[in-house]
Parts: sequence; structure tokens; C-alpha cells
Amino acid sequence: MSKRRIGLIPGDGIGPEITAAVLRVLDAVGFEADWVYLEAGLGSVDKGKEAMPEETLNSIREIGIALKGPTTTPVGKGHVSANVALRKALDLYANVRPAKTLPGVKGHFADTRIDVIIVRENTEDLYSGIEFMPHPDMAQAIKVITRPGCKRLCDFAFDMATKQGRKRVTAIHKANIMKLADGLFLEEFYKSAAKWPDLVADDIIVDNCCMQLVTRPEQFDVLVTENLYGDIVSDLCAGLVGGLGLAPGANIGANCAVFEAVHGSAPDIAGKGLANPTALLFSALMMLRHLGENEMASKIGRAVLKIYAEGKTVTGDLGGKATTKEYTDAVIKQMNQPA
Repeated sequence: MSKRRIGLIPGDGIGPEITAAVLRVLDAVGFEADWVYLEAGLGSVDKGKEAMPEETLNSIREIGIALKGPTTTPVGKGHVSANVALRKALDLYANVRPAKTLPGVKGHFADTRIDVIIVRENTEDLYSGIEFMPHPDMAQAIKVITRPGCKRLCDFAFDMATKQGRKRVTAIHKANIMKLADGLFLEEFYKSAAKWPDLVADDIIVDNCCMQLVTRPEQFDVLVTENLYGDIVSDLCAGLVGGLGLAPGANIGANCAVFEAVHGSAPDIAGKGLANPTALLFSALMMLRHLGENEMASKIGRAVLKIYAEGKTVTGDLGGKATTKEYTDAVIKQMNQPA
């Protein structure tokens, strides 16, 4: 039987290191793939190409699935975000970001178990990139919210919640102020909710949501929201459970899916063997489940949880002293232990 082809973007900074670590774990669990290495990020820009080259996009379109390391986006200048370009070009409209308490990881809620999934719209809103300066002292950006975009996102969130055995879906919005744009999103949310009557559906204003997340995060289950709010809230949730080094992500479209670590490229520690590969590893587990390889995903997941519960082989971002290789070795060794 031929191996499954999967696009692979190692990314910038620590990207190649954590990508290599994840491939070691996948190989150790018995997952066989024909990895197709693709360029994106600073390495591509340095060669005079786009941050997300058209040939990379075409390859992912053909293959249908990819695993991606972090890429660097300059602030306020330089090339456009490779991530934004990827999501828009491939119409990866749903960004899925789980945030879950891990054993042994000291978060801000020691006695509270957090288990929330943020489903963020990925192609519209202010990220549409429609900006202009009608006057040297004025810059404007247009917020784009469409009915089809809202419908497909909310349908996706309710369908995912049902398949994962979730109980509640909450819409995050600012419809009290943006009555047309966010009002449209909220209208489509409740239209979708009517098709899944077994799920509780409610909504919350984004500023109140942030306050509630840092006071009683356990009340939330699945959160669905627009692009900008989702970008902020998903990072907030990652901070509640230990940081972006533990935060996986998936970008899902009708024809393609790209799984990625959502943290930065950390150029200050690149090449030092200190990076934590957990976020990309958890993203790879989401990829495995997307491919139906649930047993392999569970085996790796159990091993990672055991490593964190013991707390002996964790990386510096979580207060440990383990190198990337030592952590990866420990995960692989734990996978080989009797269940």
C-alpha cells in the first residue's frame, strides 16, 4: 500500500528543530507518510519569493493536507504573513484551537480543569487586508463579514461539537456596537443552532468573554467567533493552560487542511536545541485524527500526558531543563511502555 502524501513546511527559527522532533515521534509510533517538503516564510523570502510561494500553495491544493511549523511575520513592515496568505489562498475558513489543562503543568487555575475549543473564522473580518490611507494622518481598514462565511463557520462548529461529544457552543461577538457586521454573524449563528437542537447555544460579548475566561474558564466548552476576536481569545486561552508552546491548531477548508503550531518562530533560541515541540506534536495528533489514525494519536497523547505528569523531562519554557532531543526521547520511550 502506498504511503499517504503529506505536505511539510518546517518554517523559520525553531521550526526545523521541532518539525524533526515531531517526525521522529510519528515514525516511532508507526505512522508512514511520504513527506513533501515545501518552502514558506523567511527562507522563501530570502530567495526572492513570496512568504507563501504559489508553488507551495499549489502543492497543498494537490495533496490536500499539510503539517506546518512556525513562520516569521515582521511587525508593521516587510512581507505579508505567510499564515494569512495560506488561509486565504486555500480558503481554510475554520481555525480550530483546543486549550486543555495538562497534568503537571502549572497554569493560572491549579484546581480548575480547562477544556475549551475555539473555532475562529479564518478568511474574513479585518484580516481581509483591505486598508488604505485617504489622508496622510488617517488610515482605514474595512471589516468584511459575509453571510456565507458566517454560515459555513457556524455549521462547522456545531457539527464538530456534536462529533466530539461536546454540550455547548457559545458565539463571541460585539453586536451591541457593530450591529450590522456582528449582528449578521449572530443571526447566522442562531440559524445554525436550530439545526443542532441537542446542543446548548448561547452568545457572549467579547470583552465580557475575556473577563469570564480569566475568572471562570471552566464554564466554556466550544467558542465560535470572527477572525480578530478568535485570534485574541485563542491566545488568551493558551495562556491559561501553560502558553503557546502547548497550543495546537488546525486550519480546515472544504478541500484542504493544514495543521500548525501557532506560536512564533523564536529566533533567539533557534539552533540551540531548547525548543518545546509539544504544540506542533499536538497539531500532528489533530492531523492523525483527521486522517482516521485515532489509535496512533491516542498512543502519542497518552505518552505526552505521562511525561508532563511526571515533570522530569520538560523543556525550559515550562521550568524544566530538558533539551528538545531529551524531551522527544522521553516521549518515544514512554510510548513503548506497556499501556
